[in-house]
Amino acid sequence: MAAKPPAGDPVQDAPEVTPPQHAAAGLPAVGHSLRIAQQQMGVRRTALTLLRVNQKDGFDCPGCAWPEPDKRHAAEFCENGAKAVAEEATLRRVTPDFFAAHPVADLATRSGYWLGQQGRLTQPMYLPEGAERYEPVSWDRAFDIVADELTALGSPDEAVFYTSGRTSNEAAFLYQLFAREFGTNNLPDCSNMCHESSGSALTETLGVGKGSVLLEDLYKTDLIVVAGQNPGTNHPRMLSALEKAKANGAKIISINPLPEAGLERFKNPQNARGIAGGGTALTDLFLQIRLGGDQALFRLLNKLILEASDSASGAGGGAIDEEFIREHTHGFEEFAAAARAADWDETLRATGLDRADIDRALRMVLASKRTIVCWAMGLTQHKHSVPTIREVVNFLLLRGNIGRPGAGVCPVRGHSNVQGDRTMGIFERPAPAFLDALEREFGFAPPREHGFDVVRAIRALRDGQAKVFFAMGGNFVSASPDTEVTEAAMRAARLTVHVSTKLNRSHVVTGARALILPTLGRTERDLQGGGPQFVTVEDSMGMVHASRGRLEPASSHLLSEPAIVCRLARRVLGPESRTPWEEFEKDYASVRDRIAAVIPGFEDFNERVSDPSGFALPHAPRDSRSFPTATGKANFTAASVEYPEVPAGRLLLQTLRSHDQYNTTIYGLDDRYRGIKNGRRVVLVHPEDAGELGLADGAYVDLVGEWKDGTERRATGFRVIHYPTARGCAASYYPETNVLVPLDSTADTSNTPASKSVVVRLEQTTPAAQTTPA
Repeated sequence: MAAKPPAGDPVQDAPEVTPPQHAAAGLPAVGHSLRIAQQQMGVRRTALTLLRVNQKDGFDCPGCAWPEPDKRHAAEFCENGAKAVAEEATLRRVTPDFFAAHPVADLATRSGYWLGQQGRLTQPMYLPEGAERYEPVSWDRAFDIVADELTALGSPDEAVFYTSGRTSNEAAFLYQLFAREFGTNNLPDCSNMCHESSGSALTETLGVGKGSVLLEDLYKTDLIVVAGQNPGTNHPRMLSALEKAKANGAKIISINPLPEAGLERFKNPQNARGIAGGGTALTDLFLQIRLGGDQALFRLLNKLILEASDSASGAGGGAIDEEFIREHTHGFEEFAAAARAADWDETLRATGLDRADIDRALRMVLASKRTIVCWAMGLTQHKHSVPTIREVVNFLLLRGNIGRPGAGVCPVRGHSNVQGDRTMGIFERPAPAFLDALEREFGFAPPREHGFDVVRAIRALRDGQAKVFFAMGGNFVSASPDTEVTEAAMRAARLTVHVSTKLNRSHVVTGARALILPTLGRTERDLQGGGPQFVTVEDSMGMVHASRGRLEPASSHLLSEPAIVCRLARRVLGPESRTPWEEFEKDYASVRDRIAAVIPGFEDFNERVSDPSGFALPHAPRDSRSFPTATGKANFTAASVEYPEVPAGRLLLQTLRSHDQYNTTIYGLDDRYRGIKNGRRVVLVHPEDAGELGLADGAYVDLVGEWKDGTERRATGFRVIHYPTARGCAASYYPETNVLVPLDSTADTSNTPASKSVVVRLEQTTPAAQTTPA
């Protein structure tokens, strides 16, 4: 039997703290996965469901976007994947009776953990203007409400259509098609808050805003650099790939402000060594970098590589790939001049590293013939994130590590189909060629003016320039920066609509009117007029494959995401639309045929996706060392080196996930690998920094964010934990600390919130029961 949801919110004012662990996974991970799954699904449903996760005839995990190998284990999922599946396939239900018993004002006082634990949404729910409670509503009435608001707008650009990374390729294509036929490019998505910096940097330098490696490349490489990433919690199946790379002789350099258990040692529960033995040591060199110091580090490494190349003999011989640089790159001389000017003292100050560790990293780089650099939010969420990633590209171009086996760029996407959504056209700044293809295929003139990204959408709602907010999945309120500003912006809307599987904070921070539209999950069977349907997703390495749910839907009132979009489009656009929305709803194969006609790389989509292993999308730099940039070559760049400056008595805070968390979904209140149990309102501070600030281990503080305009933001009641972070740096969980991230603190070019470089001071306070929602 599945356990009932918690009756009340847990008090988080006294977390238990033990030393951090130095290995990830193993039997504890197996036990924890099964325990959570059984609490949500019961024993029989757990067995039936988990054995279908990431299988060729099963469904794609709704968690991270790490690719599946061609040869798969019977249990091809990780601990956090099991939690994600359990939360979706739960037997718990949120019915109209629940909403009748809980006014919105009551739900707004609850934590995100409590809201999510209540179970699956079962019926469309409507909050009329001035009402205290959501009430059940028919689908027809719900679509009428949305259509009335949309058609009453003074301009289509007064509507915002947000997308979560969980949305399938088919749903995403239909969603952007509807928004553009309606008349707007206001299509912000969760990419704006995570890997937008990667896409911006890679498009400029390589011509393709995606990673250039496939899973097999990790098995062929000599050196993997993992920068600003914690795969043990955020992409646990990556640990298996790193283990296999190590077995094949690869070395691993980890660059991170925090030591992370998953990168220290991996106890693979799929083999005897992981179960009964000591597992596999992964990291050969740990560079504990100061937050935001990555650009300075890679710039200095590039200087040292160039200096090594100046010597034609000894270890420096062949340090750079001169033929590759000559034949395939542009801008080398300007880059080289900037790199040679890199200063050792400035780099040590920016990074907090020792000279000996940088020298050791250089030796490993020069010894490697094939190098891959992987990264995640630790690189993408700073003001200077785009030049940082450009410098990573410089580092790889220097030694010809683009477009050959075992080498390349590997931005690790955090959500199952977030990369596929962008491929399908979920983008506020669409390429003219994409819009031209839409116009040819569907016979309408799509808007050409760029739309709102996430940050600009919040400003537009705040300032009354946008009046309707429609979210295809996700938890926009909790995912976005500057929580108080974001919530005020949402409350200023005329209508907020959320297509969701479960309850979250965004459902209780509403516009004047609000709708919750319940949808099928990845795990569930999708029957339409054309029979059983499947959807497709794209993983972090550009592989496209099918996903087929098998479970009975949580409620007979659920609609699939494609069906919701198609019915809404018919209601809003009316018979004047030439798009065959009814046909698309009945048969997703017809959607894939149109995708094939519009988006390069999807030719013969239906035929190719019938291969159980899926297919790889083309990637010109990887496939042919050709670069669709403005220069026609891979571009070296020469930006000035930046890094955060922090006043005396302040710390540089990064927001991050706990191990019992996936994005804004909180599975539990523990962070097992970091030694924290039963509490999330904690701040990790180096003991010496804490000593200088007069803060004992276990002291309670308010986190006060300081922004350059003189404004302050406060997150109250956090327990100080002495922790081996980089000096001058601190860490705390989001969404609780999103309140500290100013809306205007964003990365240059990409406009991604700078959630990894927040200047804070810690004000000591007294402990109090914390039930602040997040």
